[in-house]
Amino acid sequence: MSRVSAPRSPRAAIVGVAESDLGYTPNKTVLQLQAQAARAALEDAGFSFDEVDALFCAGNWSWSPTLTLAEYLGLRPRYSDSTNIGGSSFEAHIEHAVAAIEAGLIEVALIVYGSTQRSDRSRGRVSPTYRLTEQFEGPFGLPTPVGAYALAAMRHMHQFGTTSEQLAEVAVATRKWATLNEKAMMRDPITIEDVLTSRWIAEPLHLLDCCLVTDGGGAVVLASAQRARQARKPPVWVLGHGEAHTHATIANMPDLAVHQAAIASGQAAFAMAGLRPEEIDVVEIYDSFTITVIMTLEALGFCPLGEGGAFVSGQRTAPGGPFPMNTNGGGLSYCHPGMYGIFLLIEATRQLRGECGPRQVPGARLALAHGTGGVLSSAATVLLGKD
Repeated sequence: MSRVSAPRSPRAAIVGVAESDLGYTPNKTVLQLQAQAARAALEDAGFSFDEVDALFCAGNWSWSPTLTLAEYLGLRPRYSDSTNIGGSSFEAHIEHAVAAIEAGLIEVALIVYGSTQRSDRSRGRVSPTYRLTEQFEGPFGLPTPVGAYALAAMRHMHQFGTTSEQLAEVAVATRKWATLNEKAMMRDPITIEDVLTSRWIAEPLHLLDCCLVTDGGGAVVLASAQRARQARKPPVWVLGHGEAHTHATIANMPDLAVHQAAIASGQAAFAMAGLRPEEIDVVEIYDSFTITVIMTLEALGFCPLGEGGAFVSGQRTAPGGPFPMNTNGGGLSYCHPGMYGIFLLIEATRQLRGECGPRQVPGARLALAHGTGGVLSSAATVLLGKD
């Protein structure tokens, strides 16, 4: 297959990635998980903490996560960013870090996330206050975020004829990838029938249509082109990126059946990279719920609007299928510590390095990592490639 040359030489590359302990970590704090992941990612890159001049961190556990984490790690960065747009924050951090590198402000950026939401039992906790348009949803019983995604799923099914069986295809295929990943939380095979007979969470979404609730952390090290050439492992180049957001609450989503933020971020990333969707070898898409995947595939141009259900049918995205997707088991089966986007970058990087063992996609040279935040609110897309 012919490749379209990028319109410019890459200015930055991912040079280190790592997770912390995952699953249930009641004896570790958020800071400990973040430090564990950061240290491992820098070791992966062959860099030290002294070489980090920019820190990126998102999360709701602190009034200023970058200040707190920098102090804990003993860092004094000259550039910091705590942009929080939900699960897409870390793909957005890549864009912001690349911009800072291109501006000559930094050379090495550390992007970190951590959460103990499972240990804290904080997922889905009811907010004591409702801000702005939240007052029209939560007080009337809409569970967040699953209720909002259920509304989008129901609309997509009504408008395009998408079926529960097609949603289940995503969960089953993703679980097949998880069986190949020793770090995945859920590794027992499941069937379409298993998904359809699992209990309702918010109709039309069943339990197995929904992401896991786990603890865990992750880190990514991004470096300028010059510094990337000095790293321990071959660089994974950032070829294109884009970000967008369209709303905060689901009542204000422009179109319940179309992920418009992902359309915008994807178009920007592909245009910058000079690539087309059909050229991507491995795809890592935020899978908070099975409907998130189907709507994102459509928005990014992998299939026409309304055809996402048909696109994933027949286990197209499973191991051995023609469209390798969420190859670590995704948020549905691998882990999901609240804001999953950083793990998309970690897996995409490992796939391009050829480090994924039994789940390795043969010959992978181009990868996409796409994060979604809020209730289909924000989107950030990153295109990666190797030499």
